[in-house]
Amino acid sequence: MTVMAQNEALKTLEGSIPLKPVVMDVSIVIPTLGRPIMESCLRWIADGSVWPGMLIVVDQGQNELVAGWLAQLQSLGLATLYVPSGQHGRSAGINRGLEQVTTRFVAITDDDCFVTADWLENMVSRLRREPDIILTGRVELAGNDEADFSTVTSRQPKLYTKPQLKAHPFIGGNVGLAMAVVQQIGLFDEHPCLASAEDSDYGYRALRLGIPIAYDPDVALYHYHWRDVSQRAARYADYARSQGGFYGVHLRHGDRLILMQTIRALIRSPLRWLRGMVTGDAELAENGRAHTRHLLPGIIAGLKRKE
Repeated sequence: MTVMAQNEALKTLEGSIPLKPVVMDVSIVIPTLGRPIMESCLRWIADGSVWPGMLIVVDQGQNELVAGWLAQLQSLGLATLYVPSGQHGRSAGINRGLEQVTTRFVAITDDDCFVTADWLENMVSRLRREPDIILTGRVELAGNDEADFSTVTSRQPKLYTKPQLKAHPFIGGNVGLAMAVVQQIGLFDEHPCLASAEDSDYGYRALRLGIPIAYDPDVALYHYHWRDVSQRAARYADYARSQGGFYGVHLRHGDRLILMQTIRALIRSPLRWLRGMVTGDAELAENGRAHTRHLLPGIIAGLKRKE
């Protein structure tokens, strides 16, 4: 897959949408702030080779347009559920969606992700064969090639059976699992100190319970690049604070592997900043700067968290 250009990525719900076979044992959950890009996300799902038994959208922006788009898909035969929410945070959005799932499996994606035609079909096929795993997959870039932001493009399948020092393999915008596995792990952590590290935390909790995470490059989607330089800088800072919060939360319980991850991150952050400045890689430098400045405050916030 190559970078999907902006005019190829953005779609509307206008035009014909043929009826597709329905896989009744899977639901899709999408948390959203009600942004206009949600329409494109829905159209890519509607254009897939199969439809889910239920498409659940939790709208924290409570945008009437989102409700209208879902009603439009419902009229075409794709079962939908619109869940307006006054809460904030992606974890809360996912959790309110998971609470509505009645199917055996659930797939989770984001409103700025555009699934490939065989995404759901490939995901359900693998989960039916291996219902005890968490399945995640490839994330390519859409929009433009200004920055390779939030992508995972490896073509090599992997299976993680225990927590890793260097990797957090749970890719939250492209994930599927059985609801029985959700029951085993629990819901996503909604505490603000983990605001943008909810995926790291959920995957870590799963691996600690002995639940494998499989990376399958054939389960693929595109992440739409829409943030400009200043927005990406703010996002890097948010990631750093939240990742620090994740470290702090688990350090409170004396987790030695997390201690090693924390030390590694504190050392690597300024080195990344320096390497970016030396090589002229502004994106790398900004990422390193953000983690150098915000990782430690996040760790402290996690350590101080009240259960």
